[in-house]
Amino acid sequence: MAKKLYVGGLSYSTTDSALKEAFSQAGAVESATIIIDKMSGRSKGFGFVEMSSDEEAEKAIEMFNGKELDGRTVTVNEARPMEARPPRQGGGGFDRGGRGGFGGGHRDRF
Repeated sequence: MAKKLYVGGLSYSTTDSALKEAFSQAGAVESATIIIDKMSGRSKGFGFVEMSSDEEAEKAIEMFNGKELDGRTVTVNEARPMEARPPRQGGGGFDRGGRGGFGGGHRDRF
């Protein structure tokens, strides 16, 4: 059974392929994914690596946790299942009436 690992503290320049190549030193890598920020298109500095077996995952944790990868000290541990988050509450300080606090009164200028 494959084991998913969290890899944090990555350099923003680390790529999926570089992560996969590094972790392949510990065994067969099923997948390696860097998490990308939707707005900027830039790495968020963490990712996930899925190893083929529990033994290879343990070896990867021993090999890389607290070690340097692409000039940064990384944290590697077993990934936790994603928790359900409550729905976002709207807002940003504006009244939810749809006007957003931007002036109005454009008819007064005729």
